[in-house]
Amino acid sequence: MKRVTLYSKSGRSHTADGRDDRRATGPDVGAQSAGGKPTGRPGLTVRARAFMARHERIMIVGFAVLLSLLLVIGYAATKPPARQITQHDIDAAVLHTLDSNVLPSPAAKAFEIVQQSVVRVRRLEHVKDDEQDHIKGVGSGVVIVDKGVILTNLHVVNGAERVQVVFADGTESDATVIGMQPENDLAVLQAKSIPDDLVPATLRSTRDLAMGDQVIAVGFPFGIGPSVSAGVVSGLKREYRSTEGKRLLTNLIQFDAAANPGNSGGPLATMDGEVVGIVTAILNPGDQGVFIGIGFAVPIENAAAAVGVSPF
Repeated sequence: MKRVTLYSKSGRSHTADGRDDRRATGPDVGAQSAGGKPTGRPGLTVRARAFMARHERIMIVGFAVLLSLLLVIGYAATKPPARQITQHDIDAAVLHTLDSNVLPSPAAKAFEIVQQSVVRVRRLEHVKDDEQDHIKGVGSGVVIVDKGVILTNLHVVNGAERVQVVFADGTESDATVIGMQPENDLAVLQAKSIPDDLVPATLRSTRDLAMGDQVIAVGFPFGIGPSVSAGVVSGLKREYRSTEGKRLLTNLIQFDAAANPGNSGGPLATMDGEVVGIVTAILNPGDQGVFIGIGFAVPIENAAAAVGVSPF
């Protein structure tokens, strides 16, 4: 019995005489020439599908890049242009900063620098039938060497049975007088014990000091302090004779920062916190002994000479 073929492995159909039937059955067959004969090449649709199959990933990536580029261009086109900053904007920003952040005054900054070097100087005397010495006078001083060398006025410690200094951190120490310069009312003290982090003051020459320059006076007026007052240099190379008429001081710095008894021996400093003089006297024609607007300081060059070395 002859078997009937259910299907054929070939895509071609055969005619009765055994020839291939190459009639076009749809768009997927090979293209024909103008004369109706097949060209032997695959159709356009087939080639396009094959190309897309081979380059599918590249095309997806390219499409994504193109879409992103279009989005960026669209955003840039719709975004409003940045406004240029004007001088008015800058001025407004500066004013806002100044209003919201209050800066310390020059005097406050100068005091912050020099205060760690200022000491209270006490003149102590023994009182009969009392175990403790009593304070008989208070003045000021300034540390100029980190080993505990201190400048003050001679009249603050002159004739004292015992001298005591109190540093900025509260450390108390006895001190001895190691140098004197009576013509400038200066004395040099050496503290017997000092804080571990003692900071000496920065000294500055008075060569470029001018009338009108701002200064501060730091010390312990009437034992209160440390206290700071601000003013200006009122004059240079002034002379002052003590109320008793026993001593004439020359080459003094005149200033109008408030100074009172107890300020003697303290520093006169610039707005940079650098010491240019040692406060030594106030001028008062009356008997009150209080400040009326004229103070005097010994230039730091004279004070350094009392130590025996020049700091410049």
